[in-house]
Amino acid sequence: MPPALRDLAEVLQWHPLARLAWRAGGDAARFLRDERPLLLEVESKSTPTDSVTAMDRGSELLIRAAILSERPDDAILGEEGGERTGSTGVRWVIDPLDGTVNYVHRLPLWGVSIAVEEQGMASVGVVVTPVLDEAYIAVRGQGAWRVRGARAERIHVSDCRVLDRALVATGFDYDAGRRAEQGAVAGRLVAEVADLRRSGSAVVDLCWLASGQVDAYFERGLNPWDLAAGALIAHEAGAVVTGLTAEAPDGVVVASAPGIASQFRRSLRRLHEGLSPGA
Repeated sequence: MPPALRDLAEVLQWHPLARLAWRAGGDAARFLRDERPLLLEVESKSTPTDSVTAMDRGSELLIRAAILSERPDDAILGEEGGERTGSTGVRWVIDPLDGTVNYVHRLPLWGVSIAVEEQGMASVGVVVTPVLDEAYIAVRGQGAWRVRGARAERIHVSDCRVLDRALVATGFDYDAGRRAEQGAVAGRLVAEVADLRRSGSAVVDLCWLASGQVDAYFERGLNPWDLAAGALIAHEAGAVVTGLTAEAPDGVVVASAPGIASQFRRSLRRLHEGLSPGA
């Protein structure tokens, strides 16, 4: 097992694309933090509460340009720019600003997420949360690391073993009907765990899980860009990441410390019973 503390430069050598992912994520995060205008024009996407700004789009343009300058034949999937096909077997999955509503309201819980997939499997994940002054990186088979400055600290999920002592993170869909259904599940779950937390950013929740700050996380309706980097970071930190009814995320992401994984998944299945198919 690698030592608990490493130089970031060493970690970035563990995969040939890690340095590019790190640089692109960091540049986009600094752009979002430092170039935010005083008056931020907000548009809606799928619903009035599903926000997007010029900063989301600008962040993704920066990331795409950085990738394509070095890897012009790779595929890219981004939240704002859609999918670009490639011929190398490598796909970059980008969330240029996860937690847009937090960003709009000047809350610090948002981040930039970049994953590198090879032959359909994530091999590198980078999440940068610049207002919190930290970032996370995982390379498959090499663990998950929280980065502050030039030092990387290996992180692990908690050793929680009893569900009623678990601090659980979750999120809600933008659609009002589905939010009500998700709220019903959360309302039933809170009686079975220590408490619930709602950060407003899936990548923040997954990194909190990876670092043991929360014990479990679940959410329905995530897109690939919401999940790709954060799920790898959580997995490499020891989390069990599945779906509600399948071993891979199946519309509901269920992730937790291994000591409560079976209990947590079983409880969520039971609490979802009787709800409509969109729950």
